[in-house]
Amino acid sequence: MPLSQVSRVKSEPMTPVRAIKRKKIQSDTSSSDEETPLASSPAKRTASGAVRMNGALEATTTSNGKRKAPIKRSGSGDKDSEDDAPIAKGKRVANGKAPRKPPKKKVKEDNDYSGGGEGSDDDKPIARKAPSRVKRKLKEESDADDETPSDDDKPLKRAPAKKTPAKRAKKEKNGSEAPLDKKNGKAKSEGSEEPAKKGRKKKEEEDADVFRWWEQQDPDGDGTQKWQTLEHNGVYFPPPYEPLPRHVKMKYNGKPVDLPLETEEVAGFYAALLETDHAKDKTFNKNFFDDWKKVLKKYPPRDSTKITEFNLCDFRPMYEHFEAEKAKKKAMTTAEKKEAKAAKDTLEAPFTHCVLDGRKEKVGNFRVEPPGLFRGRGDHPKKGSLKYRVRPEDITINIGEGVPTPKPNMPGKWKEVIHDNTVTWLATWTENVNGNHKYVFLAAGSSLKGQSDMQKFEKARELKSHVDRIRQDYTADLKNKLMADRQRATAMYFIDRLALRAGNEKGEDEADTVGCCSLRCEHVTLLPPNQLVFDFLGKDSIRYYNQVTVDDQVYKNIKLFKSSKEDDDDLFDRVSTSSLNKHLASYMKGLTAKVFRTYNASITFQQQLDMGTPEKGTVQEKLNAYNHANRMVAILCNHQRAVPKTHEQSMGKMRDKLRGLKYERMKLRHTLFAIDSKYKKKKQYAEDESDLDDDAIAEHEDQLKVKELERVEKKFNKDNEKLAEDGKDPLDDSVLKDKRKEVEEDFKRLKKERGTGKAVLKRERPTEKIEEAIEKLDERIKTFKLQMEDREAGKEVALGTSKINYLDPRITAAWCKTHGVPVEKIFSKTLLTKFPWAMEVDLDWKF
Repeated sequence: MPLSQVSRVKSEPMTPVRAIKRKKIQSDTSSSDEETPLASSPAKRTASGAVRMNGALEATTTSNGKRKAPIKRSGSGDKDSEDDAPIAKGKRVANGKAPRKPPKKKVKEDNDYSGGGEGSDDDKPIARKAPSRVKRKLKEESDADDETPSDDDKPLKRAPAKKTPAKRAKKEKNGSEAPLDKKNGKAKSEGSEEPAKKGRKKKEEEDADVFRWWEQQDPDGDGTQKWQTLEHNGVYFPPPYEPLPRHVKMKYNGKPVDLPLETEEVAGFYAALLETDHAKDKTFNKNFFDDWKKVLKKYPPRDSTKITEFNLCDFRPMYEHFEAEKAKKKAMTTAEKKEAKAAKDTLEAPFTHCVLDGRKEKVGNFRVEPPGLFRGRGDHPKKGSLKYRVRPEDITINIGEGVPTPKPNMPGKWKEVIHDNTVTWLATWTENVNGNHKYVFLAAGSSLKGQSDMQKFEKARELKSHVDRIRQDYTADLKNKLMADRQRATAMYFIDRLALRAGNEKGEDEADTVGCCSLRCEHVTLLPPNQLVFDFLGKDSIRYYNQVTVDDQVYKNIKLFKSSKEDDDDLFDRVSTSSLNKHLASYMKGLTAKVFRTYNASITFQQQLDMGTPEKGTVQEKLNAYNHANRMVAILCNHQRAVPKTHEQSMGKMRDKLRGLKYERMKLRHTLFAIDSKYKKKKQYAEDESDLDDDAIAEHEDQLKVKELERVEKKFNKDNEKLAEDGKDPLDDSVLKDKRKEVEEDFKRLKKERGTGKAVLKRERPTEKIEEAIEKLDERIKTFKLQMEDREAGKEVALGTSKINYLDPRITAAWCKTHGVPVEKIFSKTLLTKFPWAMEVDLDWKF
């Protein structure tokens, strides 16, 4: 079913959601025929299954005016729901009741921590079995859609030196044009090697160190053993707590309190957040104070102060001390900062890499997250709770047999040392707030991570051969007389068409977030004749609110499922996530609800790019088309975010920069007018720049003057730092004074030129060069306006999550080669390292 124009219904103010204990999910009573594999349908060009919804294409479309055809598809306004990963047999481990040995298969990972750990998808365990290159077991990933964009969402500013191909095609003897190389879209020719550049040798050395696992015949070995030898130095523990100066103390009821170190440390966690939104949150404050009182009971104040009321606590002195320390750190010289970084790197160096099967591989999250206050996401019931300091006694280490056991960088002994080569984690422990397992894995660019990513996307591509048959079957089952089958078909409809997550059972002390299979009757409202309103808390307690038109039979089914039930009853009371995934596996090995989400995201993205990319557009117009397609996927998968607090400030800076470009253009025009008045009659120079009246010009010149004076002073101080390092005398203050005087004279001249329509450049330039500069500025202004439109359109959508987790990177690599867009403008250095196997795809590759 083709994607249709869609739009997210603007949600009304969110009402509190009751935390109601759900009834136990009944077992699936479907027939045994489900376990019989069905014949797969032949491969066809399929489409995303997203349904038509009321209107949001305009909200995300940028007006570049150069698309080949209007975008006719977009993702649904789906909000994030429960956990994305397939549910393991049995219930999840209750908080604080972890088994003695960590599980070797998939364990649900907590993405909701704050602090020094890496809360990304790289913290997931890799599936145990991995048969062959194409049909390997799919690694489950989850969202990491933080409100603030990660580094993965920032494109590189400069493209790295291109790697010289190992073999070049010979030029044809008849002198005809060389054939096109499908891998890079460039004509093959002999002797076209670029001259060596600075840094080229280092780049080639780095490439030589890359283990090209994707070129192996059987990169996964026997499918169960992940490695043969593994040696590493364990994990890096954060430094011990440093006590505050004796004069810095919190106050209680207006009087300073003498706290022991253990209690002072926890108080400092809250003091550091005093001016944030967390400190204004009632749940956060309550959980913090409850946990802090437990610490106070064990380590009471030395002066016998009884702390019983949160409102009487004054953490301001501690906060001001932390702010002063930040200011000192910010004021450090460049040399001091380099020295501090070098010392930190020296301490962490032994933990950054491991030796896997004789190869040096980078470790991902080797740092143990420090103690602090749990922040969570959304309306998490445990935000503000105390995260304990993790010690060696809490951690299980996984290394190869016969290799030296690493020693912790703090006092203590490991909880356990195991030698399990069927799992890929190096260390694991259980955090105390939610009882979730934490893992240390190899870095995103490692061979094991790369194999897992490729397996995931290959599994989604494999679904293309089966999706038509699956849709045909669940559409037929919408009328099945067996209620369990009818409920399962309706749930599959929502998972396919709305990209909902499957959902999972939740404990009473966990956030009341739900997925498709765990929806309650109160979460879905019927609007005759055929519309449904979904309103619930999804993953990370993000509200999902969507009004969608559905098939008549689906509407009738929901009405039937809700009949004779209370609001807090399960909507799909005869369907569980495990039974649903078991049914999906009967169509295709390894198929789960998660695979549908990855498939629909990637196929939608491919279709949006094919339809929306302007063939003859500029690079920026093509980038806008790419980001538009990504936004459609983000809407489909509900990767929304709150508008960043710095958005308006950022847009203000962009408007200032645009005004600066227009100011430059105006000055160049006026210079031409001063040289020859005939330029005033030329069309391309006659019209004044918009938004540049006398007041705007005066304000801009004042800002330029301030910046120029700051630049002169910074350069003066930097020059003196270099001279001091070389043991030479510093520059005299008169040098700075003369530079300042020059700046003052320049801006006096600019002030005299205001309103005259004429200008003189600081350095003379030929008219041809001035005309050329104006032409370049016109192009820069046009490009920058497109960037501003793109930034504004994406302020409520998190593009990084889909790019990292749901979009096959080969789509991006092939698109960049086809349309001549540098991949560095889309993928950060981190993503280029994460997806090296995707960069060598042919330019005509399609998902």
